[in-house]
Amino acid sequence: MLAQQRQAAILDRVRASGGVRVAELATEFGVSDMTIRRDLDLLHERGLLAKVHGGATVAGSTDEPGFQAKSVRQQAEKAAIAARAAQLVRPGAAIALSAGTTTAELARRLVEVPALTVVTNSLPVADILHNQGRDDQTVILTGGMRTLSDALVGPLAVGAVRSLHLDLLFLGVHGVTDRAGFTTPNLLEAETNRALVTAADRLVVLADHTKWGTVGISSIVPLTGAHVLVTDDRLPAEARRLLADRVGELVVVAASGHGARR
Repeated sequence: MLAQQRQAAILDRVRASGGVRVAELATEFGVSDMTIRRDLDLLHERGLLAKVHGGATVAGSTDEPGFQAKSVRQQAEKAAIAARAAQLVRPGAAIALSAGTTTAELARRLVEVPALTVVTNSLPVADILHNQGRDDQTVILTGGMRTLSDALVGPLAVGAVRSLHLDLLFLGVHGVTDRAGFTTPNLLEAETNRALVTAADRLVVLADHTKWGTVGISSIVPLTGAHVLVTDDRLPAEARRLLADRVGELVVVAASGHGARR
């Protein structure tokens, strides 16, 4: 196989799966690790993929804008998604909110729900509930290392979650694809999110239409792991059909927040 053919095949693999490892590619193509690394260097220089330790991912899949930068994007969609998600919360429930701007929008709508216990690894979510919340609500903030998206992640966060039993987890994600499922660009955040998923009886994913087709470096759960996915009506029809077949329930809301349909 010529070098150009091999590089084209590598690029196809990255686009299909979201990421590749040097050792796996070397075995598959019968070449040395050094040869694969040179291929990845060339593809990276052309902006076709992003090099990471031990392999490569889709270009831009390890980029993680800060919380403030993300908070001004798709504001109408996030508000509508959060308003619909809030309807799933009952007084007295024990719930978790992962980090993210959509989950922060949800937190603002949970201020009116009495007797909630909220576990979160999000500093903005904790601030919202603490500053605007009720005396009968309990907010538990995990420890951990702080990411660019103001999430607390790592062993301390995972350890704080492992012994908990929660009714619902509202999960914000970086990307959604058929093959990779729900993903994040931060490996430690993915591990923390998986611990939250394990602790909850039901998983509700909050993802606006821009998340479709985006792949982060690490998968959290497959599409079939979501009991409910709440998204907005700018999601393409083909994606709606696929997601409706994979997730437990697909809820599509109007970006104005005045309607919802399955």
